[in-house]
Amino acid sequence: MGAPLYGAVLLLLVLSSAATAEVVPEQPQKQKQPALPSPAAGDVVNSSSTAGVNSNSVLVALLDSHYTVLAELVEKALLLQSLEDAVGRGNVTIFAPRNEALERDLDPEFRAFLLEPRNLRSLQRLLLFHVLPSRLHSASGVWPAAGAASTARMTLSGEHLELSADGDNRMLVGAAAVTRPDAVVRPDGVIHGIERLLVPRTVQEDFNRRRSLAAISAVLPTGAPEVDPRTHRLKKPAPPVPLGAPPVLPVWDAMAPGPSIAPAPAPGPNSGKAHFDGHSQVKDFIQTLVLYGGYNELADILVNLTSLATEMGRLVSEGYVLTVLAPNDEAMARLTTDQLSEPGSPENILYYHMIPEYQTEESMYNAVRRFGTVRYDTLRLPQKVTAREADGSVKFGHAEGSAYLFDPDIYTDGRISVQGIDAVLFPPVEDTAKSGAASTGAAPARKAPAVTGTAKSKLRRGRLLEGACQIVSVFRQRSRFTSCQ
Repeated sequence: MGAPLYGAVLLLLVLSSAATAEVVPEQPQKQKQPALPSPAAGDVVNSSSTAGVNSNSVLVALLDSHYTVLAELVEKALLLQSLEDAVGRGNVTIFAPRNEALERDLDPEFRAFLLEPRNLRSLQRLLLFHVLPSRLHSASGVWPAAGAASTARMTLSGEHLELSADGDNRMLVGAAAVTRPDAVVRPDGVIHGIERLLVPRTVQEDFNRRRSLAAISAVLPTGAPEVDPRTHRLKKPAPPVPLGAPPVLPVWDAMAPGPSIAPAPAPGPNSGKAHFDGHSQVKDFIQTLVLYGGYNELADILVNLTSLATEMGRLVSEGYVLTVLAPNDEAMARLTTDQLSEPGSPENILYYHMIPEYQTEESMYNAVRRFGTVRYDTLRLPQKVTAREADGSVKFGHAEGSAYLFDPDIYTDGRISVQGIDAVLFPPVEDTAKSGAASTGAAPARKAPAVTGTAKSKLRRGRLLEGACQIVSVFRQRSRFTSCQ
């Protein structure tokens, strides 16, 4: 009896242990199940990449914050998707300039450059330069202390941004101070307010390249030697000239030979006569034409089709002054192919529109009001351009080839004066009758000369003298009047 009872008890113990072995593994799973979302919720990478940007995202906070101008630029640059992808990959840090720095403190010319559609890449690089692909709090300890070496952080634009601190222990981002550290804090990023816009070097170089005409002008580097186009030898350095002394040569002798002889040489800016920065003044004058509007054809001819921009810069550097009568685009469009097909035609046309004097609209109008008709010398020697008063303005040229001054003082800097006209001027041609006779080769019919009163008196005196000689011959005194023979 005892042995079967002991075996039954042992069987019950084995079954109970097996039942507990099946239940015990299920209890830890039920206890760990709530604990699994906690690390997943803390890991922003997984939740953001799968669920997208939520209402508590740093991007939503940026669009709804008081940094409205920066948010508008982000939308114009089409960067929302790129920033969402960056937030999906990890936390971000955004340095947001204040609105005043983007509205009033920013250069209007630079702002217009950023908003041009062709400069979208520059705007995108500028904005991504303000975003770091990591989370940096002001009290996180990663910010350098005062006196410590600055640290460089890679931005989303691919360029490095230096973080440092000044003597007052203010946090610095590049050259801008952080005015509102930790202004906006969200689970996926933080926004710091800074005092001004951060401009990367690549964007600044793009802006300078677009603003300057150095890339398309024909100016040799500083200190480059000059070659004489007549002898193809290096020019000897000019003797020193006292500062401010007037030019010794007339402007026509200082000009380079025309395109039929040799191209105009590009001068060295460090020559002895360069008392003025003529090349910078010519660039400013051409840039003013482009920005003024309506004179793009003239600017294109000066810079690209001819070397007149270089020639003008050299003349102004040597102390000469110029007044340019600038035809607008409508006038240049009326030029025919025959007028531009001959070699040197663009140069000759523009030389006739350049006066080697400094004249403004007021000085020319006063001159024509006082003297009626004024003839100005041009760089196309010896031809001159005629100016006279008409309809309360100044009118250049003759008859159908005349032009009115309708855009006065487009550019005046004391050395170069630009006056806009509405037609292209050409030198006056010879009389049509003379040109027609010369072309046909037929000699004009000769008419009998008319007998004037002086001729009649001479004939009358000759007949009287002949009669007197005949009377004297009667008395045989011809030897005393040999002239009668």
